[in-house]
Amino acid sequence: MNTQAAALPNVGQPPPLRHETTAGNYFVANYPPFAFWKPEFVPEFFEALERPPLPQADAHTAPLGLYTHIPFCRKRCHFCYFKVYTDKDSSEVRGYLDALLKELTVYAHKPVIGRRKPKFIYFGGGTPSYLSPDQLRHLTDGMKHLLPWDEAEEVTFEAEPGTLTDHKLKAIRDLGITRLSLGIEHFDDHILEINGRAHRSKEIARAYAYAREIGFPQINIDLIAGMVEETEDKWRETVSRAVELKPDSVTIYQMEVPYNTGIYQQMKAAGKLVAPVADWETKRRWVDYAYREFEKAGYTVTSGTTVVRDPAKVKFIYREGLFSGADILSIGVASFGHLNGVHYQNHHEFLPYVTAVNSGRLPVYRALTPTAEERYIREFMLGLKLWSVSAEHFTKKFGMDPRRQFAAPLARLKEWGFLADGGDRIGVTREGLLQIDRLLHEFFKPEHNVGRYA
Repeated sequence: MNTQAAALPNVGQPPPLRHETTAGNYFVANYPPFAFWKPEFVPEFFEALERPPLPQADAHTAPLGLYTHIPFCRKRCHFCYFKVYTDKDSSEVRGYLDALLKELTVYAHKPVIGRRKPKFIYFGGGTPSYLSPDQLRHLTDGMKHLLPWDEAEEVTFEAEPGTLTDHKLKAIRDLGITRLSLGIEHFDDHILEINGRAHRSKEIARAYAYAREIGFPQINIDLIAGMVEETEDKWRETVSRAVELKPDSVTIYQMEVPYNTGIYQQMKAAGKLVAPVADWETKRRWVDYAYREFEKAGYTVTSGTTVVRDPAKVKFIYREGLFSGADILSIGVASFGHLNGVHYQNHHEFLPYVTAVNSGRLPVYRALTPTAEERYIREFMLGLKLWSVSAEHFTKKFGMDPRRQFAAPLARLKEWGFLADGGDRIGVTREGLLQIDRLLHEFFKPEHNVGRYA
């Protein structure tokens, strides 16, 4: 298992920073990379469903999370790379919701679920708040019947401010949503328009104020640094307005331009290699500026993308579960999940997904069973995105001290000045955290380290 420790550290200068933003995926979301998940491995996933849930190192069964993908939007943002649809009528939406419940019904009766109930639930998109209150009640009532929510510690719901009337916000709160995540992205109307966002700043103010009034336990807002036509002054103003709102947490992404975005299609048509967004040094500097402004207001930086107002009270249980190897039962078109040690993804187009479910088949398109070493790499890397990890925890869980398991990449990070290693904690510096996704490639197995970016 300890293949990385056997290699001599290749210290020296870190891989060169790519200055301009070019097309490609920067954000590291999983391991092994999605490109290695294959249709021929789907039978392994189906076999895993027929086994009881695997115990973890402490002999306790892994916690169960539930992710539901709602792929509908009023408008497709120019930077969006998720599977979304803007052309579906009410009958197609209702058919999709029924398909979600049919898919969940199959899983609910599989041995892999056992007697577990979801510990955390996440509605992502697309735009979950695109649905009407009646559609949401139809969906969630059916879900609760199949897998009761009474043990759920967190229920997250993504929302686009322009879809949130007071009536809909009240309905969402009544469903049992505990964490409302608002896709604000920016407060400048021109920046929102030029980047294809459907909402505007007035809708942000109205939706946020009423969400506070009716008492969501946690409100998160999303921001993106480096959007098309972003400027230093506009970014500082957006950060200032975000601080004034006093959200419970803020997620700040650095703008990337994957190949399936509208921005890339414009670049391709114009024969351009460099995206019309801020360069990487600028984006990292802007995120650091935002972190420092929030820290002045009493917030704590808790990851490469997150600041939290009160870390003792505000948690993101879905992310913690996703990063630490929990089972994620994921339903919906193109959704990614992980059950009984196997990664899987559903069909990535609407009609094949719905057709498969209505035919009585699970709509799984591709899968991968990671090795023990790959599971270790995955959890260690994702843990570093939270700034630091416990060496004792990983030694106990995987049977080898991470300082030995990852001797070579940790030596490189130390040589480059990005490693913060003290006592039980292994982590990265602030500068390292701001570019953590590119540094994580140092932990990849050589055969997986293709197309590293930025």
